Amino acid sequence: MAITAAMVKELRELTGAGMMDCKKALNETNGNMDEAVEFLRKNGQAKAEKKAGRIAAEGLTAVVLKDDKTAAVVEVNSETDFVAKNEKFRNFVEAVAKQAVESDAADMDAFMAEPWIEDSSKTVNDALVEKVAVIGENLKIRRFKKVTASNGYVVSYIHAGGRIGVIVEAETTAALDTVKEALVNVAMQIAALNPKYVSRDEISAEYIAHEKEILLAQINNDPKESQKPDKVKNGIIEGRVNKELKEISLVDQVYVKAEDGKQTVGKYLEQLSKEVGTDVKVKSFVRFETGEGLEKKNEDFAAEVAAQMK
Repeated sequence: MAITAAMVKELRELTGAGMMDCKKALNETNGNMDEAVEFLRKNGQAKAEKKAGRIAAEGLTAVVLKDDKTAAVVEVNSETDFVAKNEKFRNFVEAVAKQAVESDAADMDAFMAEPWIEDSSKTVNDALVEKVAVIGENLKIRRFKKVTASNGYVVSYIHAGGRIGVIVEAETTAALDTVKEALVNVAMQIAALNPKYVSRDEISAEYIAHEKEILLAQINNDPKESQKPDKVKNGIIEGRVNKELKEISLVDQVYVKAEDGKQTVGKYLEQLSKEVGTDVKVKSFVRFETGEGLEKKNEDFAAEVAAQMK
């Protein structure tokens, strides 16, 4: 199939690889985007998918706590940073978060169809349309997540005035005021280092096997490493996989406030549990970062890609 500039642009954003490498990968895989990502990773031209980390859309996240058991986080997008700082927009985002914490909706369609918390004669979608007309810029309620603690508490943290919103659900019988500061510290850790899982127990065997396959392909495509014995290759792969799992697992991450620079979040929680005389565990967390996976229009960049393809 014909490889277009838009396809090359998309693959570059997904992988961070060079334009011509992306074009070659798409040609080799007949335009299949997923296979092209695999092709680049196996050839060491892409470390991992990067699109989710590219922050290009504007807007805000907001978190509302109903009580110490229930909280909700939302993301509402705007076209410009100027509007994201607008008081009317910020008030609207806060209202959306209040809507979410009271909502029983299972998905965005149901959420948008609910009666609006500030005027039940309207739906959430009606309120959004009206706000677009008032502000004069396209707005989007992108996502929401409600968290209810069944055997513990929820705490929240907002970073950079709404750039990142975090909710942590902790499982414990300790009094909230005893552990709240520590749990907020964990929420700050999540905001800063963006773990994907609470612990390695949540990571599927399929994911680990897939990463090992990618690493083996990278080694076999490296002239210096491809000649090494299989035993050595396997050792390299295990070491790299363990390093990656430490980075994406919250309890394995080095705690950002560790005085010795070595204590993990897991050890920090173990120490806290001893101090309060009962277990304190992170059961789940939610982290919204404004604009994850979205991008602004960039006509110059598209033209640059097209020029490179000629």
